[in-house]
Amino acid sequence: MEFNQKTALVTGASRGIGRSIAIELAHQGATCLLLVARNVEQLHWVAQEIEALGVQAVPIVLDLTQSTAVDIAIAQAWRQYGPIDLLVNCAGVAYQAPFLEARREQMQAELAVNLLGMYTITQPVARRMVAKRHGKIINVSSLMGKLATPTLSTYSASKFAIVGFTQALRQELSMHNVEVSALLPSLTETDMSRHLHKFRGIVSHSPQQVAQTLSRNLNRRSAEVIVGWQGYALIWGQRLMPGITDWLIQLTMPQSLRARLKLLQRLRPKSSAA
Repeated sequence: MEFNQKTALVTGASRGIGRSIAIELAHQGATCLLLVARNVEQLHWVAQEIEALGVQAVPIVLDLTQSTAVDIAIAQAWRQYGPIDLLVNCAGVAYQAPFLEARREQMQAELAVNLLGMYTITQPVARRMVAKRHGKIINVSSLMGKLATPTLSTYSASKFAIVGFTQALRQELSMHNVEVSALLPSLTETDMSRHLHKFRGIVSHSPQQVAQTLSRNLNRRSAEVIVGWQGYALIWGQRLMPGITDWLIQLTMPQSLRARLKLLQRLRPKSSAA
């Protein structure tokens, strides 16, 4: 789908990958960008950046976990700014901790935003795209949607689910001329990732590199867009040599995390004798 002179809606647009995708779409000729996020101040800063490029930017302060508010916002946006040609689902959160120590409220937040929030905003947009028989949906998953990582179990689970959701949606909506693809970046240097323990040897990318990779592939009908050679290597390694790939991931685990997991193992209650 050609995206020049189109309207796009980007979630998670206030920072990181979402912000960079919105700015990249502005550079590539989009006429209107609907910017969705929860942070009012950051969202307005991004809108100003985009308007400085001569592109209309509409900040929409929205919590994707609030389904009624999402439905109302989409109806209003569609009515006021015309059909949405491209939806980029980028909103997400991540909390890192060994599973045995993970806080339930954080696990619930990851699933609510990363997965259920994506469902909530995609449905009203997809219904309208189907009615017009036109549109494209990009769901931002992660390399962790193909290759799970220790201490990020819930985040990995949500990203695996996004890959499955994208595959199902791609098959359902293709008959209505609506394209659906998944974007799979590896480690990306964002505000969110700066709070995480980095796995050694993993090549990181800037949000701009991720956005440019998406831009180069928007006109293709690819089911998945993988960012960086290392992503391809790890995915193929997992398919062909899963045992070796798992060993390599554990080998690259930061020493602080490895020490924490070993401590948990030592503290594990010993089973009583029968």
